[in-house]
Amino acid sequence: MGSINHKEIADFIRNDLRLKTFPLSVKFLKDKKNLPEKTRRPAVVLKKRVTICQGVTMARSYGWTVGLTTEDLICVPAMIAFGFSGAADQVETLGKLFCEVDFSKDENTGIAEAKTMVRLENNEFEAIAIAPLQKGLFEPDTIVFYGNPAQIMRMIQALVYQENQRIAGSFGGKVECTEYLIAPFKTDAPRVAIPGMGDRIFSMTQDNEMVFSIPGRLLGNLIEGMQTAGKKIGARYPVTFYQNFQPEFPKPYGVLGKELGLF
Repeated sequence: MGSINHKEIADFIRNDLRLKTFPLSVKFLKDKKNLPEKTRRPAVVLKKRVTICQGVTMARSYGWTVGLTTEDLICVPAMIAFGFSGAADQVETLGKLFCEVDFSKDENTGIAEAKTMVRLENNEFEAIAIAPLQKGLFEPDTIVFYGNPAQIMRMIQALVYQENQRIAGSFGGKVECTEYLIAPFKTDAPRVAIPGMGDRIFSMTQDNEMVFSIPGRLLGNLIEGMQTAGKKIGARYPVTFYQNFQPEFPKPYGVLGKELGLF
């Protein structure tokens, strides 16, 4: 595709899939001074520290441009994974924490899991900017879509059609903000994520919601795939039910129908 109009694309995706919340652009910033104008930082405008997933909810539900720095955050595991904690050994620290809260059998298994998580190095970035895609405030590192499984399925179909390969996911049920924010940026590949406990407790993510995230460069391919994948069989959202069949009923219905001369 040529030049991308973020508003037109965001409107197309949201309308085509009937998404309940805004698709999001995410930017990792070396300097928090580069946060967009009129960015809302929770510590400043709300006088509170929040979780990263709360910042995501503010952006996707309210339409805010949200800026998150160390001063804005309170979720310790996420701060470790996003490089905001200064922990000497991020992997070991996360692994021990998983063990302490019974998400791992022991420290070794916790550390082994933490090693598989995509993360940012300490002080690699100073801030995260999160905004509705339609605002077009910056070229996104990651683009995030929340939807139900059928909506996510359509986006998966679109990119598999364009990229000629299936899409990976890595599931742990916790600190999943790393999967839908960091992983597409660091791996340069799309990602499917199931929001974890924190998302559902603190950011009000609903039971039926999943996340599909892509590196910013794939936005054009996603649109082209959505317009083409499954076109010959009418693949779309909502998925249309098949109705070309004759139902069968319990035997007494059929007997009565014959007696009444209906059949």
